Amino acid sequence: MDADALIVVDAQQGFDDPAWGPRNNPDCEANIKRLLSTWRAAGLPVVLVRHDSTAPSSPLAPGQYGNDFKEGIDGPHDLLVVKSVNSSFLGEPDLAAWLRGSGIDAVTICGITTNHCCETTARMAGNLGFRTRFVIDATHTFDRSSRRGDVVAADELSRVTAVNLDGEFAEVVTTREVLRRLNEG
Repeated sequence: MDADALIVVDAQQGFDDPAWGPRNNPDCEANIKRLLSTWRAAGLPVVLVRHDSTAPSSPLAPGQYGNDFKEGIDGPHDLLVVKSVNSSFLGEPDLAAWLRGSGIDAVTICGITTNHCCETTARMAGNLGFRTRFVIDATHTFDRSSRRGDVVAADELSRVTAVNLDGEFAEVVTTREVLRRLNEG
């Protein structure tokens, strides 16, 4: 596996708010921490992305406790991207410019939520020409209701995200696969 940047999207305390509803993948944060530990130990680039909501009542708004990174994810990093939209590539500073300026052409994406900011970041990474890995078991999402009121379970949303991304925008992988490849490389 070639050296690449680990992009950790929105792993913030505000997503622990019960108002988000039922979530999937209780191992998400542990898997993110495993990836971070490995990247940091190898001296590989780490990008943390923080969502600064423009809605003052959001737990992700600046100044709110929920805006902070989750414990263990808030450590050393090479770049902090702050955004208020879904894609990490539309935050500040310019992620694509930083990656290219650093000679990085591959990214590994994890974080919260699977089908929103993580998926959008992966789609843009692929469209911008970066070799993209999406670590599905190092993401989580929440049940969502449609306008008609039917509920789509978080596990189903995650499965559909994996199907949408794999082979088109990214290679969908597990934490174990990424760590095995990194250790072999």
